[in-house]
Amino acid sequence: MNDDTQILIARLLTHQTLRRDEKLVKRALSDEQFRQDVDARLLACGLKLLDNVYADHVTLALTRTIEPKIFGARDTWQNNNFGLARDGVALLVVLWALIILPKRERQATHQHADDDQNDMFGTDKPVPRAEDTSIGIPYKALLADFGDKLGKKTRMDMNLGILSKLGFIERRGDILVEGPLLDLLMDTDLLKERIINGALADVFKRAPDQVVHIPRAALAAANEAVADEAATDEVADAIRDAANDTDRS
Repeated sequence: MNDDTQILIARLLTHQTLRRDEKLVKRALSDEQFRQDVDARLLACGLKLLDNVYADHVTLALTRTIEPKIFGARDTWQNNNFGLARDGVALLVVLWALIILPKRERQATHQHADDDQNDMFGTDKPVPRAEDTSIGIPYKALLADFGDKLGKKTRMDMNLGILSKLGFIERRGDILVEGPLLDLLMDTDLLKERIINGALADVFKRAPDQVVHIPRAALAAANEAVADEAATDEVADAIRDAANDTDRS
């Protein structure tokens, strides 16, 4: 029995998330033999280590093969929404779109949140950490833009409290920032296609089978100095317009 493997898994079960720069997590991400040991121990319990290079944390999740045996044990599929109602789930998706999509764009171009110009050698550098590229959302702006669609202030405050407690977001005064789970438990590749090419296809006047890259394609002519703000506004306007179209239909 590998004591380090046992300690890492026990810590993940206890704390839910661990930072990528912690000693045992770094070892699991770089030491192939150690990672195989961790994966084998987790697989025996129907679990897997969940990480991606764009997130600053790692966590545990159910394997796909075990999900039906857990959530499909009864007559109806027991989807795990963390106790969130529909407006809470919608709020989570809105926050993901406003925070993670622009952050991924900055990480893909190796830009930090405070960069005001392009670095011609930037792509040769490692992918920036989430905390260096993720920009928060003012609570008042979120309430003004989406409050009417997401249960108004009382419901939004309640759902924000749940999302904060679950680790999807953090509240720093009036600013909502990315929590350790927002870019881990949300399937970015799947959600991006469904939101941009599905729910927002009419907004962008694109056919569903055409890929629309956000924010790069929508802001190709934008000035670099205001790219981050423009990306956030573009996504917010698009989601708001889509919600209005849904109400009218």
